[in-house]
Amino acid sequence: MNAVVKIIGGVVVVVVGVAMAAPFLVPTQTIIDELSTQVESTTGRTLQIAGDSKVSIFPSLNITLNNVRFSNMATGSTEHMLSMEQLSVHIPWLSLLSGEAKLERFVINDPVITLETDQQGQPNWQLFPTQADAPVTQQTAKSQQPSAVTLPSGFDVSLGEVAIYGGSLTYIDGQTGVKQQLNELDLNIQLPSLYQALTINGAVTYQSQKFELTSVVDTPAKAIVGDTFNIQQRLTSQLLNLEFDGVIAQQGKNIQGDLTLAGESVKAITQWQNIALTAKENAFNQFSIAGSMSFVGNTFTLNSLVAKLDELEIKGQSKVVLGKKPDITANIDLGMLDLNPYLPDSVATPAPDKPDTQTPNTPIVWDDTPIDLSELGQLDAHVVVRSTGLKARDIVLGKNQFSLQLKNSIAQLSLDEFNAYEGKGKGSVNVDATNQPYQVATNFELENINAEPLLTDAVGFDKVLGKGSIDWNLTTQGQSQKQFVSALAGKIAFSFKDGGVKGANIAEMTRKAKEMLKGDFSSLKEGLNADYDPQQKTDFSALTGSFIFKEGIGRNNDLSLASPLVRITGSGEVDLPKTYVNYRLVTGIVDTVEGQASTDKSTGLKVPLRIKGPFHQVDVNIDISSAAKEGVKDKLKDKLKDKFKGLFGG
Repeated sequence: MNAVVKIIGGVVVVVVGVAMAAPFLVPTQTIIDELSTQVESTTGRTLQIAGDSKVSIFPSLNITLNNVRFSNMATGSTEHMLSMEQLSVHIPWLSLLSGEAKLERFVINDPVITLETDQQGQPNWQLFPTQADAPVTQQTAKSQQPSAVTLPSGFDVSLGEVAIYGGSLTYIDGQTGVKQQLNELDLNIQLPSLYQALTINGAVTYQSQKFELTSVVDTPAKAIVGDTFNIQQRLTSQLLNLEFDGVIAQQGKNIQGDLTLAGESVKAITQWQNIALTAKENAFNQFSIAGSMSFVGNTFTLNSLVAKLDELEIKGQSKVVLGKKPDITANIDLGMLDLNPYLPDSVATPAPDKPDTQTPNTPIVWDDTPIDLSELGQLDAHVVVRSTGLKARDIVLGKNQFSLQLKNSIAQLSLDEFNAYEGKGKGSVNVDATNQPYQVATNFELENINAEPLLTDAVGFDKVLGKGSIDWNLTTQGQSQKQFVSALAGKIAFSFKDGGVKGANIAEMTRKAKEMLKGDFSSLKEGLNADYDPQQKTDFSALTGSFIFKEGIGRNNDLSLASPLVRITGSGEVDLPKTYVNYRLVTGIVDTVEGQASTDKSTGLKVPLRIKGPFHQVDVNIDISSAAKEGVKDKLKDKLKDKFKGLFGG
């Protein structure tokens, strides 16, 4: 028994002695040189270990390499594809004894990794020799797909665990110049075999934001040789969550699958990207995007798109060609689009304090804040958009469709289908932002439009009732709302039927002409001088006219209104920059009480009116000077006696 113990003790002493002496006996530099030679012969790249290296054998074979450098491809932008401060490799002895070396643990500290493609699209991660290419002509060389990679026969890699701590990973697209970088790597990689699933778990930092990630590649060997392989990607952060399930082929040049992207706040993302976004509390919050996508070359296509932003929901498909100037093609259904949460509040000038409790009507003040349209030059677009309805400030539209063509800072917006305010129409808006001041041209034809809600919502003018047509061809230029209004030029024409003009009942005014029979104009003048009363109106069977605009001032000389007891013509101007109207109406009293059904077109007595004042406080008065010149007083006595005898029982 004592002999056995002595034998075992002797063996232990020998083993311990060998273990202690092994680091001095193993030719470390020889191993490193052999490793470098094998890497260069297999990949064509050089592997340099410039720092100190050491080997230990207990409890497993441990190799630690410092200051490791792996060269880049010849056409790369940097000297090294990979450099690291330290690389530690742990190999279990049992795997060595079995004749098949397997890595138990592979630790990389502070790596600097550069993944890139050159100007011809060749990737630097293509490490193995490619199959011999058949001769190609210069014409076909440009369209040739990347050569397939061939793994050496029987070649495999087994990594129990790869841990990466610190450092950075940079991606550079040599064709587009796009450059992205990940920092503070904290990754754990499991690769039992090139022919089994590769899993990556951990976290990275991108532009100071930490992202947790999980990635599964079903067969790494397929990825290496350029065959199609499946991938599952999960990315989570405080800003957004991303999921992708799909396939990748042609060494990453062809990606297809299902993509979902969601987050709690668009505001937070823009703030992260240092993009100024002034938004209301209920705007630019929750968002999500889901669809079937493909990314082939530099073209990103999204089908079956469902995008949500706050209360909005968008469906359709789109294609984006990436580059220095992205090109977007899309066909989108916006559903019911309420833009009000995303539009800035209107600029309002507060009314001055007054001792009385009545709040005066607020004058209209055009905003002179510069509008920046430079973003129109950052991309090209070909977009068709439909919606079941649209709200923008007070404007409310029904079902509509428009097309947008944007190229070289010139936007052409066409209304293919327009339904609003009980009518329909078509039109276009062209914006040229190639130079300043910006140029804008509009052309619209609207039919059977309900005038009051349209004019009220569009320009705050609610004094015209009735349905009719509006045709306009207007141009302007500038860089602010005020400048656009001040440069307005062109023509707008209108024709309405069976409506009214709010604010004054001219027919009622004529009925007060009883007092004129006594030669007293005071009651008529008093009625005409009365404040604007929205409850009063002048009915008409037809109202037509047109305005010619120049420098924001619209002039009219063909106004015609037909009413039961009166015929009205008018001329004057509307000064939009000053929000001021100066207009003269001539009211002709019809010679018969048969009203507008009468075949008698005579207007008999004519009473001139002056409509004058700022938009928020228009005043209506009788033009006394003109009335006197036309001998109105005498004509009133003669004409009104017979006209109103039956009406007033005189």
